[in-house]
Amino acid sequence: MTHSLYVARLTLTDFRNHAALDLVLDARPVCLFGPNGAGKTNIIEALTMLAPGRGLRSASLVEVARGGGQDRAQPWAVSARVVQDGEETILGAGAERTPEGGIKRLARRNGMPATAAELAEAARMTWLTPAMDRLWSGPAGDRRRFFDRLTLARAAEHGQSAAAYERAMRERQRLLSDRVFDAAWLGGLEREMSAHGAAVAAARVETLHRLQDAIDARPTGAFPKAILALDGSLEARFERGAKSADVEEEFAELLRDMRGRDAGAGRALDGPHRSDLKARHAAKDMDADQCSTGEQKALLLGLCLAQARALADDPGAGASLILIDEAAAHLDSVRRAALFDELLANPGQAWLTGTDEGLFEAFGERAQMFEVRDGCVHIRS
Repeated sequence: MTHSLYVARLTLTDFRNHAALDLVLDARPVCLFGPNGAGKTNIIEALTMLAPGRGLRSASLVEVARGGGQDRAQPWAVSARVVQDGEETILGAGAERTPEGGIKRLARRNGMPATAAELAEAARMTWLTPAMDRLWSGPAGDRRRFFDRLTLARAAEHGQSAAAYERAMRERQRLLSDRVFDAAWLGGLEREMSAHGAAVAAARVETLHRLQDAIDARPTGAFPKAILALDGSLEARFERGAKSADVEEEFAELLRDMRGRDAGAGRALDGPHRSDLKARHAAKDMDADQCSTGEQKALLLGLCLAQARALADDPGAGASLILIDEAAAHLDSVRRAALFDELLANPGQAWLTGTDEGLFEAFGERAQMFEVRDGCVHIRS
């Protein structure tokens, strides 16, 4: 079955610098161009508010409100009419004031309250930003969060497992920091950590295998292939064929044995919260962090394109949106044209931003062009 996914309409209300925006679209790629600060990134950030988490910039509910600040809790709203495999779904996200004067998040699917996972299943997406160009040479936490987003696009329950693991870990550390060595209490929390931690690690390994298969199946071209690996004790156990029950039991035993050490360190020193994603440039047999900036970006783009293919080939997932902020950064004209060709072949719609319309000329009439200036959007084609 051929999957497809696109945003047919996007509306914003009081989001960042957009007081009101209403875009009616077809399935072609969406190209947003205009000067820096015009509001291009804000539009694709709004789309990512329909995904689990805090969106493209990891912003708070207050920060994304138009004219908002830490002392001003302003309502805002994002709505998208999404067409997936011919079926239409209305997704919405936003924030509203509480009676106490605070602000709370809202999420709706076809007018009904929805969980983040329910939104994600209706509009899977992957995004890249200029800040991620040095992902391979940056902190491990950035790579871990990036890979967890890839996993979440495939398995909506991954976010719930990760959140439950983090909650249990924080509570365990609070007890250890307060020198409360209650065996029953700590043991219960450690069992929670081991169960959810094993689920997190298993989901990551499954994503890694699907992603590597998609990378290996890609033709050799403008974007180099990566050899991926997960550096983490639980993930390594699954890679060696261990059963989930055994991984859970071993991790719970480790946590019990390391209570004193973790109390002294002020944090848990073992677990999936410390895992890392590693990559090598296959053709050059070189670690990704040793490659040039352009090669690192090309590896990342190749990974993003492979992720879209892996999702499209997964019966439990489907087509996904690809959002690339400043898509032409560090790309020459050959790679830029190759990227556009691959995005056109992807069954999910692409959203791209750039400073100049000429950056997207290789699309011709195969894309929708919009000029963004001062929070206003003008249709060019």
